[in-house]
Amino acid sequence: MGITPIKELVSAAKSEITSLDQEEAEAKVAAGEALFVDIRDPRELTREGRIEGAFHAPRGMLEFWIAPDSPYHKGALATDKTLILFCASAWRSALSVKALQDMGVDNIAEMEGGFSSWKKRGAPIVID
Repeated sequence: MGITPIKELVSAAKSEITSLDQEEAEAKVAAGEALFVDIRDPRELTREGRIEGAFHAPRGMLEFWIAPDSPYHKGALATDKTLILFCASAWRSALSVKALQDMGVDNIAEMEGGFSSWKKRGAPIVID
């Protein structure tokens, strides 16, 4: 049968999740209705910068940090706000939103274009 191409997996996930354009995502966060969740690897944050105020939850720990029964649970992710996930190019975030939806998380979305598009359009970033 073979391995399903990643673009097909991402496309299938995107057909079942909410994707917000960057301006809408930014407005929801500014209004206090949402929290940006950066799922990129820590090295990507160091190399590329980050969005001020975004909660960093590396992709590999996401399910563990969000599950209330996990010993690794992070209270910041237990919120009524919409969690808006983003990665570099909106592939990992699409798969992650789908995985969290499958866990039962319903206040979840991804930001179209990811951090690379955020940076490219000149939106504010922080470099540590």
